Amino acid sequence: MVFILRWSFIQSCIQYSIYPPLHSSIFPYLCYMIQQFEIRLPAFKRGIHLVTQLIEDNLPSLPEMGMINIFIMHTSAGLTINENADPTVRHDLEKYLDNVAPENESYFRHTMEGVDDMPAHIKATLTGSSLTIPVSNGRLNMGTWQGIYLCEFRNYGGSRKLLITIYS
Repeated sequence: MVFILRWSFIQSCIQYSIYPPLHSSIFPYLCYMIQQFEIRLPAFKRGIHLVTQLIEDNLPSLPEMGMINIFIMHTSAGLTINENADPTVRHDLEKYLDNVAPENESYFRHTMEGVDDMPAHIKATLTGSSLTIPVSNGRLNMGTWQGIYLCEFRNYGGSRKLLITIYS
């Protein structure tokens, strides 16, 4: 289950006269809108999880054209866009990242939260904490085989919050 936690909305207009080349008597204002809200994803086990549908199901009507930014509000999980057709991609990504940042390294000092914590921070740094996706015709404009993934790097990470910002 996904929960919408907070919603805010900004609409602003800038007179075209600020930008003389864009000046028009038909469209005297350049208007833009920013919507922002948080959603809480359910807890996932450690791994790479396709969450495209969970996110899309909780979006408001998207503009005809714009951008969406999805930001994960955690330091031990990440977001990525990758192939969504073959589930072995998820397996292989997870195994590769486990190899790059293994647990129980003797040089790790940040270990009070468990052996999976510091490797989770390294993996989150490698995958990233936000995605920006174009919006076209009121839909996320991703490639045919692309999906949005939550990369859960902790053994018991719990639910994760995403901050969604829509620009139009």
